[in-house]
Amino acid sequence: MSWRTVVVSNSAKLDYQMGYLVVRREETVKVHISEIYMLIIESTAVSLTAALLCELTKKKIKVIFCDEKRNPSSELVSYYGSHDTSVKVRNQMGWGNEIKAAVWTEIVTDKIRKQAELLSAWSKKESEMLYQYIEEIEYGDTTNREGHAAKVYFNAMFGMDFTRTEDNSINAALNYGYGIILSAFNREITANGYITQIGLFHDNMFNPFNLGSDLMEPFRPIVDHKVKMMKPQQFEHTEKMEVLKILQQEVIIAERKEYVNNAIKIYCRSVFDALMDNDVSLIKFYKSEL
Repeated sequence: MSWRTVVVSNSAKLDYQMGYLVVRREETVKVHISEIYMLIIESTAVSLTAALLCELTKKKIKVIFCDEKRNPSSELVSYYGSHDTSVKVRNQMGWGNEIKAAVWTEIVTDKIRKQAELLSAWSKKESEMLYQYIEEIEYGDTTNREGHAAKVYFNAMFGMDFTRTEDNSINAALNYGYGIILSAFNREITANGYITQIGLFHDNMFNPFNLGSDLMEPFRPIVDHKVKMMKPQQFEHTEKMEVLKILQQEVIIAERKEYVNNAIKIYCRSVFDALMDNDVSLIKFYKSEL
């Protein structure tokens, strides 16, 4: 089982040798490919061989590349994540509007519930308003309870003056965490044979990850909770490593404890089952231990 998140943050040469990722610096470090869940190339002074990239793709390991400011800028997405990708993509194109709306309603409901639970854990009275929004959600969230809940939620979590567009360390940490979670979802989508561009609700022609943006919504509060606890005054390498720990947090899903990265796998497969069988009761949402 893959579980390691490997971060390369200084100048190095990476290549593949006998089943191992080899990191060549002043000292050479080897990590077996089978142990790696995600590889983050944080420095632009890192070089990689094509042989390594091919092996990482074959093993469905998510690779994230960062820009000169060490912020995630792109990721490696394989063309074919499953032996039956062609069938899965045809099925994806045929998902009906009714089942997509039904699944989206479940996702939005669970996201707002997670937000309300988090506010309650932090003794924020605004949690009551979010629970009320859950009662008001309509099919497909046509009245945008998600958007209304988001405004109340972020102001309660980070202060009345907080906005998601402001350039500060809190937003930097949130964006970094969301980016990591989104990449994990993109990995599972392609590994299951689907494509990331065709979503349920998100339909932005400029977003190559519409489906990942849909499915990740209930997992955003995990990032929010981590950032709230960190209270970052700056957002540099140390803070990034702290945010990365969210993938190894434990949650409860399918009546057992799992790390977040494994919970994402279980949840994604359950959503795809729900879409194929037209049965939203098949969706397995996680429960966090706040």
